[in-house]
Amino acid sequence: MNSLTHLTNNIPWQRLTTAYGRGTDIPRLIETGQYEELASLIEHQSTLWQTTPWVLLILLKELAKQKPEQVSSQEIQLYLAVASAINVDEMDSQNAVESMNELLDEKYLWPEDEEDDELWWEEEEPRGYEQEAFFSYFSFSYSLLKDSIPVFTAIMEGNDKLAPDIGELLLMLQSEEASADE
Repeated sequence: MNSLTHLTNNIPWQRLTTAYGRGTDIPRLIETGQYEELASLIEHQSTLWQTTPWVLLILLKELAKQKPEQVSSQEIQLYLAVASAINVDEMDSQNAVESMNELLDEKYLWPEDEEDDELWWEEEEPRGYEQEAFFSYFSFSYSLLKDSIPVFTAIMEGNDKLAPDIGELLLMLQSEEASADE
């Protein structure tokens, strides 16, 4: 079993939500490189979802292994969409859970049975969307993107077609970093 399959199989996708329901299809979408569809599931109207940091974790690990010319524009657009949803000025790490793995605790996961999902969404704070957990989707996503700046820089230097989009992404991450330092 390759590391991608192992990592993907250890995440309870069917108990994590996306912008359009459960994350059950995410492993297949990752495996087949369906970045546009993934982007619409993990970022929607400047909101990040339970699945977002996990998708980023997997994609960014794989991105680091790719040659610059192998990277697609759609994948970079996915990272841009996530980065554009993050407002670092509102971030304070004290509001996040301690580790990403904590987001897979039972108290944040949706039930196995999807029958009552509509009722779950109608709750004032649906499971996994309590303030601390919700903030953590943004916080960990930002950390993962920021940690990948060297990877993005290397791709930008080796792929002229992607350079403008990656430059925009790096500016977002660096300007957010500067805002966070002020």
